Amino acid sequence: MIVVAGESLIDLVPLAPGGHGEPLPPLSPRPGGGPYNTAVALGRLGGRAAFCSRISTDGFGEALLAGLRTAGVDTSLVARGPEPTTLAVASIGADGSAGYGFYALGTADRLFELPPPLPEPVRAVAFGTLSLVLEPGASAYEELLRREAGRGLFTLLDPNVRTGLIPDPDAYRRRFESWLPDVSLLKLSEDDAGRLGGVPRGPAAVVLTRGADGLTVRTRGGLEVSVPAVPVRVADTIGAGDTVNAALLHGLAARDALSPEALPELGPEDWREVLHFAARAAAATCSRAGAEPPYAYELHP
Repeated sequence: MIVVAGESLIDLVPLAPGGHGEPLPPLSPRPGGGPYNTAVALGRLGGRAAFCSRISTDGFGEALLAGLRTAGVDTSLVARGPEPTTLAVASIGADGSAGYGFYALGTADRLFELPPPLPEPVRAVAFGTLSLVLEPGASAYEELLRREAGRGLFTLLDPNVRTGLIPDPDAYRRRFESWLPDVSLLKLSEDDAGRLGGVPRGPAAVVLTRGADGLTVRTRGGLEVSVPAVPVRVADTIGAGDTVNAALLHGLAARDALSPEALPELGPEDWREVLHFAARAAAATCSRAGAEPPYAYELHP
């Protein structure tokens, strides 16, 4: 089983650009949040996945839980609370890229507390995005990362840096660097790498997503493999990076490489196949509005 730990939220996605006397476009509520999208994508790909978080008891929270269950994701590690669900208002650029404004003060996922040790069937834990920034929950997620890495579990980190929520970038970079000894696989976008001062060393492997230029992996052993992106008509890029996380985990699990010891043993062809699979999955997500990752049958016709 693969556990994804982190926030869920509701993306408010524009249905159309404003104009013609309508200054604000209509917004459509969609389940979202980087870790949530990763968990749903894993479930849709057919992997055994669980979500570890704290979700509101409001109507949005019920919809988020329903989305997890529909995707086949185990929700037994989800705590609940009466606080509201975090909202993210998306803005879509002409190229399909997405920007966000967040409404996260006093929301349910911020009050996440450290759970008991994860059950024996768990092979890997994935972390990222707002959950490692917004306190007090961020410290609990950080402790979970360190504890489970210390027990020998495989860990994936996707920081998915949201600068609007980081008041002190230097302090955040120092904290980010402190996580790296406990990270097996780091996934970064080019934007993330720029905000963090470059592609760091430390994890057994780092996967860099380069938008239309594809994906690259660099390993601690000096291996570097790149694959091109899959051409697609882009609706928006919401959830594309999260889908890459899920596809990487799914592909590594299929090669029995979800352990800190097994990952460095992968060769160039293994990585090429895993990255190609991730590129296809991300392209499928980009082809549809909102975070709608593909099902396994869509990638294996």
